[in-house]
Amino acid sequence: MNAGFIGRLVERIRFVEPDDIGHYLQILSKEKGFLETIFNAILEGVIVTDPRDHIIYMNKAACSFFGMNGAEHIGRSLAEAIPGLELKSVARPGDVMSRDLEVFYPEHRFLNFYVSPLMSDEKELAQRELVGRVIILRDITEERLETQETIESERLSAVTLLAAGVAHEIGNPLNSLDIHLQLLERCLNRPLISKNDQKELADSVSVARGEVRRLDQIITQFLKAVRPAPLECKPTDFNALILETVDFLRNEVEDRGIIVDLFTGKDLPRVLLDPDQFRQALYNVIRNSIQAMGSTGHLRIGTACNDSHVWVSIGDTGGGIDPQKMGIIFQPYYTTKENGSGLGLNIVQRIVRAHGGEIMIQSAQGQGMLFTIRLPRQERRVRLLPIGINS
Repeated sequence: MNAGFIGRLVERIRFVEPDDIGHYLQILSKEKGFLETIFNAILEGVIVTDPRDHIIYMNKAACSFFGMNGAEHIGRSLAEAIPGLELKSVARPGDVMSRDLEVFYPEHRFLNFYVSPLMSDEKELAQRELVGRVIILRDITEERLETQETIESERLSAVTLLAAGVAHEIGNPLNSLDIHLQLLERCLNRPLISKNDQKELADSVSVARGEVRRLDQIITQFLKAVRPAPLECKPTDFNALILETVDFLRNEVEDRGIIVDLFTGKDLPRVLLDPDQFRQALYNVIRNSIQAMGSTGHLRIGTACNDSHVWVSIGDTGGGIDPQKMGIIFQPYYTTKENGSGLGLNIVQRIVRAHGGEIMIQSAQGQGMLFTIRLPRQERRVRLLPIGINS
């Protein structure tokens, strides 16, 4: 029933005999009970709201999905009862919304929900008014688990590829080390060490030390990619963490002649995160930006927040990314740098996803890149999943 039906009933009720009113109410009660029996028997969750998104009906499946008692939540705001659902965009005939939802309580499960507006039954489309919304929820946990198993299988294949690639990368500096150690041995076997020999020895030692550092970096990045540590989250001052990271890299930035503009948002809340791992993600992103700009450039770093998220944006004036390569920059072992390991952005993506966050990239070749990391403000019982993200 809708507002149009109720309105017509009220207009005509004075013409109806009292006995007939009781009869009609009995019929309506039976129909209501019959419909409730049907809705409670189906496996899909059903939630109906009024135009202001206050709950007016929930079936048993919907209540079980969110660990709720339907009767207690009738009349409550949907946003208060189930944080994370935002339905304001569905307000006109033909509007629909379908998204995936991650629920953490009472069970960890994934739901797909479909929202459609309920309109008055005026004949003229333009005169129809919004009288409510209906939300249909379907449990897709098993489908998601199957997808995750497939992803894990693909990840194992990627690790195998990584191992082969790292073995290849380690081979180059090892060969260089061997050559320069042979040169050192020859110099040491000479009866007298001249100034030229001393310079040659110093050059060989410098190259050897550089190659050792390169090997250490490759192995460290590889281990972080294949053996991710569990998160140790705690409430963290987001701005302070960003400032600390930038300060740590200040010498490297100044040596390259790069100008840094830092804008920190006001009144940012403390964010539940693992400071060490998130700092590592920031290092990788900022270093990528620094290396993309070379000897000069402009690095812009800013933080901000809204009601649901806190984020940091890192922009550079480097060469940007070819749009055709945008989809593969997070793949293991993909790199555009001559001495890159191809693991940095893969580690960043893993750390951000582990925090329930998301990454957004804006770039045009030759026009720099803007890299944004968004994290949820607090641990929520419900998390709206990004469109098109299945992993």
